[in-house]
Amino acid sequence: MPFPALPAPLAKALADRGYEDPTPVQAAVLEPETEGRDLVVSAQTGSGKTVAYGLALARTLLGDAEMLPAPGAPLALVIAPTRELALQVHRELSWLYGPAGARVVSCVGGMDPRRESRWLADGAHIVVGTPGRLRDHLERRNLDPTALRAAVLDEADEMLDLGFREDLEFILGTTPAERRTLLFSATLPKAIVALAEAYQRDAMRIAVVGETKAHADIEYRAFRILPRETELVVVNTLRQIEARTAIVFCNTRNSVRHLQAVLTERGFQAVALSGELGQGERNAALQALRDGRARVCVATDVAARGIDLPGLGLVIHAELPNDAEVMQHRSGRTGRAGRKGISVLLVPPSRRRRAEELMVRANVVPVWSGPPPADEIRALDHDRLLQDPLVTDEVSDEDRAMAQSLLAQRSAEDIAAALVRAYRARMPSPEEVTDPGFTTGRGVAPKREAAPRAPFGSSVWFRLNVGRRDNADPRRLLPMLCRRGDVTREEIGAIRIFDRETKFEVRGGAAERFAHTFPRTGPADLQVEALAGGEAEVPPRPRQPRRNNNARRG
Repeated sequence: MPFPALPAPLAKALADRGYEDPTPVQAAVLEPETEGRDLVVSAQTGSGKTVAYGLALARTLLGDAEMLPAPGAPLALVIAPTRELALQVHRELSWLYGPAGARVVSCVGGMDPRRESRWLADGAHIVVGTPGRLRDHLERRNLDPTALRAAVLDEADEMLDLGFREDLEFILGTTPAERRTLLFSATLPKAIVALAEAYQRDAMRIAVVGETKAHADIEYRAFRILPRETELVVVNTLRQIEARTAIVFCNTRNSVRHLQAVLTERGFQAVALSGELGQGERNAALQALRDGRARVCVATDVAARGIDLPGLGLVIHAELPNDAEVMQHRSGRTGRAGRKGISVLLVPPSRRRRAEELMVRANVVPVWSGPPPADEIRALDHDRLLQDPLVTDEVSDEDRAMAQSLLAQRSAEDIAAALVRAYRARMPSPEEVTDPGFTTGRGVAPKREAAPRAPFGSSVWFRLNVGRRDNADPRRLLPMLCRRGDVTREEIGAIRIFDRETKFEVRGGAAERFAHTFPRTGPADLQVEALAGGEAEVPPRPRQPRRNNNARRG
């Protein structure tokens, strides 16, 4: 269904952006019976609601004219819960109303309020801002609300969740009584209904079919995991589902900080978003994701509210959300604009029942399985290598000449092996993980039997200058050794952690490469040395301190 008749400038803006058909929420707010009315719209994140309310306001702001008058006191006010969402709305409305000569001004926390005051003094047609900053400008008389024809509350449920009720009531109380009020919310709890009744007149409620359910373009998966392997499963999930951009949700700032450090250590380009970051740091992290310098964002729910990341194909709930609405908000960051997305929940045995309750309340039927196994990811890597531009791109004459030169000095097998190593070096190694196989609503899952390890053969033992006192952990040491030493997991043997040092073995054929590469990559404070005697005797396992069961407990 094409867009209905719109003012010519907005129709041109949509055509220039390649918009042909409205999304369901856009079509709903443009129905003839909505003209001039207050609206309460239930719309999920990513449904095209910013353009929807931009179009719904067209006649209110323009009337029969095609161009807006000279900027002065603003005609429309859009209130959003977070800086990121407000700035995103500012960008959307700027291109949508650009051909109509609109001046759109943003007022958000973390930006220079004096510069915003100058913008407001110069005049505006539409002001977009966060509740606290808008209230501040109203109290300082920088923002003149007397000419407002419309007010929009975007993601109203999140604004109430964040404690902005008092600010919203203050702002709406300063606006003309005859204004239109458009309220957009992913959910409609009692608090939202009460707000609508207090500040709207005969509002029309719109719930687009399917909008209140889980997004149709999102595939939900639930992975059974062991709690101690959460980080490893996140690594394997990112490796199995190679999305252009992924977001991993944690429940606390400390969890975000820790997981981002773990992923960075394993070789992912990962950034963090949490409440402890300043606005400059947040902007830098988001820009890194948008321009491709980072692929993974680790975030808390509050920090991720309102952000829109291009190409976000994967959401991982490293820790289960508190309720079904939060899960839908998280998952709604992917599966946008007709693109498919995947939402993965990591579920330890103790949280199985909670996870199933969340799914039922969200009307979601996930696919349950164990975590992505390492051997499956290696098989995927084999297929991906064959499709990689390294192999499929057209070969130039210069490349062909160099290839002939290499073949004259090395065997084809050696060169192919070097290609495989170069390809593997671009990505973290998959981790060995366990399927706990607990009972779900779909029955009991069989535990995956671990494949027996092949005999290791001859090896060289090395010493690393960190130990138990440095919190050394084989699960963290192994990927670091592989990456810095240019070896695979199969080429690392036993790892023995002592109080002040760690000893480990490297397969004999890879030992020389490991010894040569390790000192040249990464920080110099981690040092290794080969143990004397080459193929040394296996160091004994470190003795654990004996517990004294008769010791007095204090």
